[in-house]
Amino acid sequence: MAIERISLLGVPVDICSPDKLENQILELLAKPGTKQIIFLSIWDLLKARRKKSIFAETVRNADLVIPISKSILNGAKFLKRNIPHRYNPFECVIQILSILDAHFKTLYLFGSNKKTLQQAESNLHDTFTNLRIVGRYVGYYPKQMEDNIIQAMFKAQPSLVLMSDGIKEKNCWAYKRRNRFSSSIFLYYKDAFGIFSERIKRVKEKTFNNGNEIFVELLHNPFKIVLIFPFIWYLIVLLFHRILKK
Repeated sequence: MAIERISLLGVPVDICSPDKLENQILELLAKPGTKQIIFLSIWDLLKARRKKSIFAETVRNADLVIPISKSILNGAKFLKRNIPHRYNPFECVIQILSILDAHFKTLYLFGSNKKTLQQAESNLHDTFTNLRIVGRYVGYYPKQMEDNIIQAMFKAQPSLVLMSDGIKEKNCWAYKRRNRFSSSIFLYYKDAFGIFSERIKRVKEKTFNNGNEIFVELLHNPFKIVLIFPFIWYLIVLLFHRILKK
């Protein structure tokens, strides 16, 4: 059974419960061409409302758009939409890798610096023993190396390309180059290799479940307090859409 896709303020959001995730991943693997999974935060949702941006186009064409912000769920509830399941991005990555591991699939690692990438690869290899890592390349790479990176990915044809920090275009990287790959799923999560290498601490489960991960971000970067303004705008737009619907 196909998952449900709703529109929240004109941005697609998928309703994919954990019990449907495995079938969805296997369906994507069977689908030809470049596929993409996107972790959608509230800030990403606001950014994706800019219809003519490449990021908005990327989100609209993604195969699976997974909400990671509690505010997205609250917004869906406020507008009386079906409420999607919210995923902790790191836990979701673990689930996806476990699915690939159970089906003896392959993985390509792309991003971060050499030391972090090597440690992350070692830890992943120890944890997912049936998941074959068929390639890796660091982020922050010189532009002239890009063709070689793309060619290596194309030849390896990994089931999943897991992308982390150091990829300048983030989610848009895979979408803008989608016609140069044949059969891989692309997933960008900035902190993936940092957490796998144990160089970054993951957000505590209780903190995430309560929707308080923004306060952890503020401790690391107090300048993010300015995010209060786009959040207020989000609330105003929700109210406008609710009134307009009535």
